[in-house]
Amino acid sequence: MSVDNPTKTGQLGERELVTLMALLMSLQAFGIDSMLPALGVMADELSAFGNDRQYVISSYFLGAGLGAFFPGAFADKFGRRPVLFVALGAYITLSLACAVVTDFWWLIGLRFIQGVACAGLSVVPAAIVRDHVGGDRMARLMSLIMMVFLIVPIIAPAIGQLILMVADWRGIFVAMAVMGLAVALWVWLRLPETLTAANEQDIRPITILRNMKEALAKRESVGYVIGSALVFGSLFGFLNSSQQLIAESFGAGDYFALIFGASIIGMVLANFLNSRIVEKYGARRVGHAALIGFLFVSLAQLWSASTGEQTLYEFVPLLSLSMAMLGFVGANFSSVAMQPFQHIAGAASSIQTSIRMTTGAVMGALIGQAYDGTAGPLAAAMVVCSCLGLVCVLFSERGKLFRAPGAARRYMQMHKNY
Repeated sequence: MSVDNPTKTGQLGERELVTLMALLMSLQAFGIDSMLPALGVMADELSAFGNDRQYVISSYFLGAGLGAFFPGAFADKFGRRPVLFVALGAYITLSLACAVVTDFWWLIGLRFIQGVACAGLSVVPAAIVRDHVGGDRMARLMSLIMMVFLIVPIIAPAIGQLILMVADWRGIFVAMAVMGLAVALWVWLRLPETLTAANEQDIRPITILRNMKEALAKRESVGYVIGSALVFGSLFGFLNSSQQLIAESFGAGDYFALIFGASIIGMVLANFLNSRIVEKYGARRVGHAALIGFLFVSLAQLWSASTGEQTLYEFVPLLSLSMAMLGFVGANFSSVAMQPFQHIAGAASSIQTSIRMTTGAVMGALIGQAYDGTAGPLAAAMVVCSCLGLVCVLFSERGKLFRAPGAARRYMQMHKNY
């Protein structure tokens, strides 16, 4: 089903669908990136010490990963809209709860619960897109969604800093609630239900487990899920330690929001370019090239950090190049992994998102806690993660990269019972 024709998709045309899916996903990003400038202030006021401040980020990531197991199954039974409204209501309510907390560990607990309860914001948009299109067309739409989505990580730290100029860090949580309310209103007014009766699933435990097993059992999919989880784990490691790295290691705290935004621009440009080329060259070919590019850029970052004299002017361009490679990896690996699962799109999106988020949260926390005042641990983790990710993709592709789109489909069909 094409999303170009609004009569086939309810009220939404392609542009509005892309924008709304991006905004739903961006609520998660805003809930993380807007916090970054305030981590030091939170730590001082709530008496957190050392790297403990990073738990404000990693607890949310971990909750979102664990919580992602559940929304897809419910979305396959009750529809996409009800699950979205539960997640949006939890996002608004728990943001306001975080705004009034007075104990650091209570804040960490609420952030974890918020991540669990709002996991549908990450899971359901991918299922909605898969309800409409598949294959390289899905990769193009996911690239457009990511391009719009990434505007939020670029501006969120700046919004956080602006709020700190006129209020304390609690105002950031209030801003999260307001943003959530605005998106919820848009969903209520404009988003039609996209689950069809033919794809409706029951929610008996045996059915949920069967669908999740199916989503993990296909060799052509699972390597892309785990591979993307590994490489994005290094991104989560950067998010956890970015405030300390930029403000303390490089002494550029006053320019944190600007530097953080600059590092993300490469990812935005990559998603824009991907939306233009992926249907011509195929999600596999573009994604494979990007993963190899990520490995080489990571090696350059590790070499730069190992000299002991790395400057901000060396770190940021290399980081931006890494983010650009991740921009190509994210949309393409996600579309390849989701391709076989239109009939269980919600369950597949759930289990895949959960693996990515949980793996990324754990790895990000470990990488963040390894922070030693330099970019060395982050760069080393990026190299290791990209190598392991490449191994996973080679497993799914049976040792051969850069297949043409048609050739890849025929090859997988020949081995569907492997």
